[in-house]
Amino acid sequence: MKKRAFTLLLSLILIFSLSIAVFAEDTSEIDKADTGFILIAAALVFFMTPGLALFYGGMVRRKNVLNTMLNTYVMVGLVTIQWVFVGYSIAFGQDAFGGIFGNFDYFGFNNVGLEASGTIPHMAFAVYQLMFAIITVGILTGAFAERIKFSVLIVFAILWTTLVYDPLAHWVWSADGWLLKMNSLDFAGGTVVHISSGVSGLVAAIVIGKRKGYGKVPIIPHNIPFVFIGAAILWFGWFGFNAGSALESGALATSAFVVTHIAAATALFSWVLVEFFHRGKATLLGAATGGVVGLVAITPASGFVTPLSAIIIGLVVSPLCYISISYIKSKVGYDDSLDAFGCHGIGGIWGAVATGLFATKSVNPDGQDGLFYGNPGQMIPQLVGIGATLLISIVGTIVILKVISLFTSLRVETIEEDEGLDISQHGEDAYPDFNTSNESII
Repeated sequence: MKKRAFTLLLSLILIFSLSIAVFAEDTSEIDKADTGFILIAAALVFFMTPGLALFYGGMVRRKNVLNTMLNTYVMVGLVTIQWVFVGYSIAFGQDAFGGIFGNFDYFGFNNVGLEASGTIPHMAFAVYQLMFAIITVGILTGAFAERIKFSVLIVFAILWTTLVYDPLAHWVWSADGWLLKMNSLDFAGGTVVHISSGVSGLVAAIVIGKRKGYGKVPIIPHNIPFVFIGAAILWFGWFGFNAGSALESGALATSAFVVTHIAAATALFSWVLVEFFHRGKATLLGAATGGVVGLVAITPASGFVTPLSAIIIGLVVSPLCYISISYIKSKVGYDDSLDAFGCHGIGGIWGAVATGLFATKSVNPDGQDGLFYGNPGQMIPQLVGIGATLLISIVGTIVILKVISLFTSLRVETIEEDEGLDISQHGEDAYPDFNTSNESII
């Protein structure tokens, strides 16, 4: 009798345990495939930053190569810390004021855990967005390369990320952002990343002033193979940049991946043709630049357009950027050292406009139809998005630099510029065994 009672009790305990297991089964929305996809995409976007360092490093004179590469690479450390403490909260925290910036619920990554955000962990989304913030600041450093104090750059980067990039990201990508609410389309960062960095870089270049000898002595790239390797890494990483912005693996990510490649490839060939007809020769530097501007232009449109539209976007962006770099820069007289504005500013503006022209719900039902798909009204939020980005980038950059200039000069001394920033700012020499007798001009 006791044995039967014990068996019955054991059976009831087993049934109860199984019931608990069934009801306690993980009901979260996290998808392992999507999580793996977004982590790989984040790693690809991270890889773009050392790629950008090579791309920029090859385009400067050899006495400034280490400084230029460090100016980009140091953002990995600096922006990561800023993002964990305040950046992510401002960009993606609950709205604190009219769709302009978020609150500080995520200060120090507080409340940023492994719970689901869509189909991926919240922390995976946060670290993916961090990689965008890092490379954006890196891009704008190219505009004023070869003359800014390293200490000034550090302070500027912290303030610019906090006061310009983070609020802009909130406007465009946060669920409460005012630009998102008015249907301004930016799939992967045409306004947030490229227009902001290009325009802010241009403003900073003008405020800081031209390099010594600019327009009077040759200032030419010292290592084109570096430029090519950097451009190839950027192209590779850009698949994570654009396809990853779908935030899940699947059809939309596939479409973004494909149009990204098509636009970049078309822009590469378009640049080669323009250069050949203008100068009679095609160059590797030009081909590398063409691929990059194609990637820039397709970024805001990548989640909304068809492959044929991507070809048009790529065909148009290279002549636009080529004219900006070859004609407008010399006519106006600004010293955008590595053409951050000519590539990212102009390319980003065209990309944002092109999104309003070619976007179609057949690619992304959550988007909008553009002008050529029966919705001319979409051009209004696109132009408002461009205008708002221009405003915050210009005003924010001027104010930040003017405040810094109250405490110190923005650029290195003339003797330090002559010596090269590698030695004067860091005490390093990239090529110690090379003959540097003509270092002041090459």
